[in-house]
Amino acid sequence: MQPTLLATITTRADSRALRIGERAGAVAFATVLTAMAAQISIPLPFTPVPFTFQPMVVLVGAAALGARLGMASQLLYLALGIAGLPVFAASPSLPHGVARLVGPTGGYLMAYPLAAFVAGWLAERGFDRRYVTAFIAMACGLAIVFAGGVLWLAWLGQRPRGLNAALAAGFYPFIVADLLKLLAAAAVMPAAWRLARSRAR
Repeated sequence: MQPTLLATITTRADSRALRIGERAGAVAFATVLTAMAAQISIPLPFTPVPFTFQPMVVLVGAAALGARLGMASQLLYLALGIAGLPVFAASPSLPHGVARLVGPTGGYLMAYPLAAFVAGWLAERGFDRRYVTAFIAMACGLAIVFAGGVLWLAWLGQRPRGLNAALAAGFYPFIVADLLKLLAAAAVMPAAWRLARSRAR
């Protein structure tokens, strides 16, 4: 297992308490970024699922933090939403608070911690150091997000329910745009590693 970008940066801290504080701050920062990305929300007339930049933030954050801290940032995000804070995507039609998790977008949201864990786990094995492997790591996380969202829609969120309706509402309208976002997001981690190495010299 290789050190994550966050671990590499924080190992330069003078004390263990400072390192812990920096890592806790990084988790909170990833949570805040996820909440901010949710506010860039574009409702679509043919589906209850809005277009947001959240998945990319979740995956880049997880690559930087690693598996456990990446998952923790998304569990914290869900906890804040369940508590009623306005961290979920703004929508006049979707429910607020804990009810959002049983609404049509609940499957995507509940998949975030697992997607973050997988992307972070792959980053801990060096996948985030190069563009192609960073893309693969984030694509694995994105696949988990879509799987959670589509299966949830097929089971609960669509009328008529079923896989075809769920794919039409929660996969086909988003996959091309999300892959394009992923192509851009995959460049973030290799660039961050180059910057970290240059500062370490």
